[in-house]
Amino acid sequence: MKTKKYVEELNAKSAAELNQELVAAKKELFNLRFQNATNQLDNTSRIKEVRKNIARIQTVINVKSKAEA
Repeated sequence: MKTKKYVEELNAKSAAELNQELVAAKKELFNLRFQNATNQLDNTSRIKEVRKNIARIQTVINVKSKAEA
């Protein structure tokens, strides 16, 4: 499964790397929304995929922060 592998990769990363990944995903989402608004986006399903990836990253960050406390 593609998502399972992605989550495993996220779990292997440090908190700083996860934060960088989160910032990059949010920038990508902004760019996709901008392209969608100007009718330049061909693959609109990518927006949904990036939103879910952002949620996955945030979930891993929360789990790691609770494990440290």
